[in-house]
Amino acid sequence: MTDLAYIRVSSVGQSLEVQRDKMVAAGVEPKDLFEEKRSGLDTGRPELKACLRALRRGDTLIITRIDRLARSATDLLNIVKGLEKDGVALRVLDQQIDTSTPAGRAMLQMLAVFAEFETAIRSERQMDGIAKAKAIGTKFGRKVKATPERAAEIVAMRADGKTVPEIMRVTGLSKASVYRALGLAAAG
Repeated sequence: MTDLAYIRVSSVGQSLEVQRDKMVAAGVEPKDLFEEKRSGLDTGRPELKACLRALRRGDTLIITRIDRLARSATDLLNIVKGLEKDGVALRVLDQQIDTSTPAGRAMLQMLAVFAEFETAIRSERQMDGIAKAKAIGTKFGRKVKATPERAAEIVAMRADGKTVPEIMRVTGLSKASVYRALGLAAAG
C-alpha cells in the first residue's frame, strides 16, 4: 500500500512549494509525488494520467484540495469512480476527506448528488438557449449543399439519363448529397 500524491498549480509562474510541503508532512515520499503546472481546464494533464496509471489496489491518492484534481464535480465523480473500481482510496488534505472511511465516502456521495444537479442545470440552460435561438430563427447544423434549386437540377439531370458520378462531377457535390437530393425529390 503506497501513498501517491498529485499536486498542481494553474500556471507556470505559481509555486508548488506549499502543496509539496503538505504532502511531505502527510508522509508522502518525494518519489511518489506527481507535479503539474497547467490549468485544470486543460484536459491533457500528463502527470495526472501518469499518477492514475501508477496507482494499484490498496494505494491511496492524496491531493491538497479537490479543485487540484478535477475541473468540475462531474469530472471529480468520474475520477473517483475510477479510483473506487481500482480499489484506490482518495484523501483530500485541506477538506479532510478520506474515502477509506464511512464519513469520507458519505461526503463523496454528496458530491455525486451535486455533480448530477450541476449536469441537470447545465443541460436545462443549454435547452433554454437552443429554444430561444430557434424562436428567433437561428438555423442549426450544417448548411444544405443542395438547395431546392440545385436539387431540381439534379433531378432533371438524372431524368436526362446522367449517372450519379456524372452529376457529382457537374455539380461538385458528394455522392451522399446527390442521393439525398434525389431522395428528397422522390419523397416530396
